[in-house]
Amino acid sequence: MKAWTIPQFGIEHLALADRPEPTPGPGQVVVRVRAASLNFRDLMMVQGHYDPRLVMGRVPCSDGAGEVAAIGSGVTTLKVGDRVIGSFFQNWLDGPINSSKTRGALGGDVDGMLQQFALLSEAAVVKAPAGWSFAQAATLPCAALTAFNALHGGLPGAGPAGAAIAPGDTILVQGTGGVSIFALQLAKAAGARVILTSSSDDKLAKAKAFGADGLINYKSTPDWHKPARDLSGGGPDLVVEVGGAGTLGKSISAVRTGGTIALIGVLAGIKGEVDTVSLLMRSITVRGINVGSVAMLRQLVRAMEASNSRPIIDREFPFSAASEAMNYMKSGAHFGKVVITVD
Repeated sequence: MKAWTIPQFGIEHLALADRPEPTPGPGQVVVRVRAASLNFRDLMMVQGHYDPRLVMGRVPCSDGAGEVAAIGSGVTTLKVGDRVIGSFFQNWLDGPINSSKTRGALGGDVDGMLQQFALLSEAAVVKAPAGWSFAQAATLPCAALTAFNALHGGLPGAGPAGAAIAPGDTILVQGTGGVSIFALQLAKAAGARVILTSSSDDKLAKAKAFGADGLINYKSTPDWHKPARDLSGGGPDLVVEVGGAGTLGKSISAVRTGGTIALIGVLAGIKGEVDTVSLLMRSITVRGINVGSVAMLRQLVRAMEASNSRPIIDREFPFSAASEAMNYMKSGAHFGKVVITVD
């Protein structure tokens, strides 16, 4: 089979390699991968910015969808031909996160989905939403699940600390990448109002067409936290924070007293000062989001099927153009998800 690998860091060094087709052991399945979607983590992994100690030769990409090609002994929940997606964390099946559950992450600890056949644990494979294309299904395991976890805490009625949103809540979403657009879609499906920020007026116009209620260009309005508070009547209930250290200060200033910041990304840096006085005096919850469990992924699939919504895919690349897809994502030109079809 063919697999893209990281023989050394850098998009220009991605290499298409020949590897033996895997054979499933007890409790394992082999998935014939039909599509893989890109996340910022994948780009950082390939560039060497995420894990400098990454084992060379690793197959990248956290997300993928396909059909079951073979099953090992003891597999009872899946059969050959089932259309499925692989969970990002192969060991986080359910319950609260801990260090052991975060081991076995696809495209990092173990080989990812940018290959023709992937060996996965039966317990960490979820059936794809009915009627979805492979490209659509491939967008769910990381970006969509991260947004779902940020908005709902992965559990119905999770409460304020779990950031379970309710109809009428106001959500501030930063940017128009995969997580952000899923957060927009999921928040609107839950009956919330959404304020969205971007540096591009064109992308803001697209976001409005998909339901965004308030739009802020953070490039022309550097103090975007001020209109965010005005548009939400005193501050959003939840901020989906994808910038990291570079934007966290303004998110703290924007969110309402007693509100929540779901800290997801590091697009604007990893180091910076935090206004701990505001966090304390205004009782703000900052909740780190690290994708989600297999159980949450199943909840997400049910939620997407119930809402009858579909992922927003910016562009699809062929398997042979994996490097081109990575460079396109690096450019930041995308609105929604970037997908690689696997032939």
